[in-house]
Amino acid sequence: MEQSKQNQFRSRPTHLLVCLAIILITATHGLWAQQDAQYTQYMYNTVSVNPGYTGSRGHLSIAALHRSQWLGLDGAPKTQTLNVHSPIGYRGVGLGFSIINDKIGPTSETNLDLDFSYTIWTSTEGRLSFGLKASANLLDVRFSELNQFAPDQTLQQDIDNRFTPNIGAGIYYHNEHFYTGLSVPRFLETSHFESTTLSTASEQMNIYFITGYVWDINKFVKFKPTLLTKVVFGAPIQVDLSANVMLNEKFILGAAYRWDAALSAMVGFNISNEVLIGMAYDREITELGNAAFNNGSFEVILRYDFIKTKGKVKSPRFF
Repeated sequence: MEQSKQNQFRSRPTHLLVCLAIILITATHGLWAQQDAQYTQYMYNTVSVNPGYTGSRGHLSIAALHRSQWLGLDGAPKTQTLNVHSPIGYRGVGLGFSIINDKIGPTSETNLDLDFSYTIWTSTEGRLSFGLKASANLLDVRFSELNQFAPDQTLQQDIDNRFTPNIGAGIYYHNEHFYTGLSVPRFLETSHFESTTLSTASEQMNIYFITGYVWDINKFVKFKPTLLTKVVFGAPIQVDLSANVMLNEKFILGAAYRWDAALSAMVGFNISNEVLIGMAYDREITELGNAAFNNGSFEVILRYDFIKTKGKVKSPRFF
């Protein structure tokens, strides 16, 4: 099974198996490590994992992403994100807002994030940003949707909009061709829900390291390798390697490898200097990938940049 997606309950082919997993966890009083939502096109959705990215595009930017994981699997994860961020006119300050909705089986989570960044110039091209993230998490668990062989009294009452706050931070450096960042979007390791007999999900710190470089092969071709590493206590380390080629400032073709988990293909198109649309398809290389009911994972992103040009038209930035 793909390593990188472990929420409150690990996904199974049916809600029945999800139920069995919950009952097993309850019986053993286990405490499961939770990971943040997963993205293949993380290079276009950086603000979701690193608040230091906020405002770094130099103008107002809006992006929406949808991901359906393990297509054909009942109760499989689905994620939607919407983020807006911009420099706000004060020297070095950026502000942003994100909504992340993550659904798996009978559980739904919504994160409302407010991002702040402060940027300093380190050279004529280099910029170093320090970011802060404030989050509100809303959790729904619909135990009533589960088919239980042996009904458990602790799993009878649904959880509606359980609220937990959190804070995070990140640093982000970039120049015209290179970027790198280190972040922890959520510091507080709080339990989402627990009682004297039930403790099944804990918010763990997710530590992200990202980096990438853009080579100008010639005036028509750009090549960009990227890396994302995610570390979560109690879960396997996740390493994503990708390579993208941009042709004539318009077409983007790429491939990615998630260590011991999946292979991905990516395609993008700059409809204009302001509008980018991107799509990705993942195929698991684990046993789950060979299952007849698993048709892979699909992701689409749409981004709009409110670019203000003065004089020479600015070409779309590749990160």
